[in-house]
Parts: sequence; structure tokens; C-alpha cells
Amino acid sequence: MRTRARWLGRIVALGLLAVGLAATPIGTASAESNGGVRVMPLGDSITEGTATPGGYRIGLWQRLAGGGYTTDFVGSQFNGPGSLGDHDHEGHPGWRIDQIDANIVGWLNTYQPQTVLLHIGTNDILQNYDVAGAPNRLSALIDHITAAAPNAEVFVAQITPLGWAEGDAAVNSFNAAIPGIVQSKVNAGKHVHMVDMHSALTAADLDDGVHPTAAGYDKMAAVWYAALQSVPGSIGSADGTEIVGAQSGRCLEVAGAGTANGSGVQLWDCWGGANQQWTYTAGKQLKVYGNKCLDASGQGTSNGTAVVIWDCNGQANQQWNVNANGTITGVQSGLCLDASGWGTGNGTKVQLWACGSGQANQQWTRR
Repeated sequence: MRTRARWLGRIVALGLLAVGLAATPIGTASAESNGGVRVMPLGDSITEGTATPGGYRIGLWQRLAGGGYTTDFVGSQFNGPGSLGDHDHEGHPGWRIDQIDANIVGWLNTYQPQTVLLHIGTNDILQNYDVAGAPNRLSALIDHITAAAPNAEVFVAQITPLGWAEGDAAVNSFNAAIPGIVQSKVNAGKHVHMVDMHSALTAADLDDGVHPTAAGYDKMAAVWYAALQSVPGSIGSADGTEIVGAQSGRCLEVAGAGTANGSGVQLWDCWGGANQQWTYTAGKQLKVYGNKCLDASGQGTSNGTAVVIWDCNGQANQQWNVNANGTITGVQSGLCLDASGWGTGNGTKVQLWACGSGQANQQWTRR
């Protein structure tokens, strides 16, 4: 079985290398920049997005933009669909840890990222390339990253599963070394953080036993996003933004510019006032005026619960998920932020209601 697994691994690895030759752009990528915090997605075909061009970067970009963060993906590679707002990355299909390591200092000097998202090691296993030595190679790569970019926040992923037992056993063995590697860097004063990507996916989330499906990549995006939000400065601060109803085109605002606890929330023509500026925090709060939070009145969890503002207190009725599908859902209730009665006019009250299937009065954009 071991001989057969190694043979299969070499065949898969050759396939990945062939994909790399076909998918990697020729010459320098056409860099996109919005002046935001520079984030380098770094790794192999799973970063590039084999099977789903853009991969996890699609969902991550959408979450960052929806959360009010201004980020600039950087790297020499460029791919993905229009729904990916920034196509730059450093994902190289078929590449192992040593190949990334051979180029990393040059990339870091060129692009100077504030944050690095590292997912690497899959091809070391698929190519049966000194698998026992892979953790030491990863440790050396991290050292080279932190030496070249000492102020960068470096997120190191435990890699995603492989779809067959022997392959995933090797993944688990490699991943088991990563907590200790990361902790040693933290103990040395480095800005290094571990991200458990392996447990976010199962074999059912893999398209071909190696690369995630579109849904699997989106699960990766959610994990990256949560990790970034947990480290202050890694993606900057969320900007105060307007929250606009997709159906009405009107803004979510505190009625009458009220500032007292219990002031209601409604739809109104967007005009840029302070009562229409919302900041989404790492604690999943939607803040207005800097000290008031969007609040499910009375800790309500039923249809029709009023949405108001209240002094921020960290309770679950003040926590919200800003979702990639355009909904905003209460963490405590699971219900959607809803324009009452499908209303679109000024003064339409906003409430909690069971999420429908793409209901326009429950769809919101941040701008």
C-alpha cells in the first residue's frame, strides 16, 4: 500500500505541476491596489484556486469588503472572477515549501505586506518529498518571512485534508507539528499566528480529493476572516459605512438622529449623516456614534423583534453576522435584519424576521 500511495502521490503531483504551467500568468501580474492594508495570500494551488479560480480569496475579499475593511491583496500572480475585487496573490500550483522559500524574500521586498496568509505543505506530501522534514522546512520558511518582514502579521494554516486515508494521515502528522512551530516563534517575539484550517473542511468539501469545492473554499475564507479579525492591525480598522437595503436603495439609520438607548432604526434616504454610519467590529457589533450598538430589543429572538440602539455591552443580542449572501443575521436569534412589511419608503421600520430565500427586503450592502 505504501508503494502504491507514493506512486499515486507522484501522479497527482505531476498533475498539479501541469496545472501550474497552464494557469500561472506569463510575466508580471497587473497589480491592483486600493491603498488598503497589504495582504499576501501565499501558498500553492489551494491559494491560487485550482478547480475554482480565485479559491478562498473570493469569499475572503467579499467578507473584508462587507465588513468595511480596506485591504489590498498583493503578489506576483493574478487570477479569479469579477466577484473577486483584487486578483493579486502568491499562489503557485504544484509548489512545495522549499520552492516558496527560495522566492519569499524577493516577494516580500517587492510587495511589503502587512499580513501574510500561509497555506503550504500539501505538495510536499503529494510528491512524497522528504515528508518527515517538511515541518523543519516550514519552520525555516517562517523564519525567513519574519526576518524579511519583522512587523508583518504571519498566519500559518494547518493545511486542508486529503480525500484518502493514508494521505490525510500524512497531513495530520504534518499539521501536528505546526502548533509547536508557531509557539516557538511567538516565544521569540515574532508576530506569528496559527490557523486551524484542517478541521474546517472534510473530504466532502474536496472537488478531487485535494482541492476544495467552491463551498469548501468559502469555508476557508470564513476561517481566514475570523483569524484576521482576532488580530488587531492585521487588516486595519473597519471603516464607518452606510448599510443600504437592496430592495429600497435606502440607508439603515437611527430614527430622528436619536442617541438615547432604545432609539429605533429605520430606512431613510442616504445622506451621509452620523446616524447612518455603522462600523462592524471584531466582536461582531455594528456600532454607531462610536459608543452605541445595534441591538435586538429586549433580547428578543422572535419574528417582529424591534431593532434599536443601546449602549454597547458585548451581549449576544448586539452581535451580528454580516454574511457573504447579503444578509445580516443576529448571532443570538439567527434571524435576519428585515425591512418591515417589505417596505421601501422613508421611515420603514427595521426588525428581526426569519430569513427567507434571497428575500430582497433582507438583503443589504455596505458602502
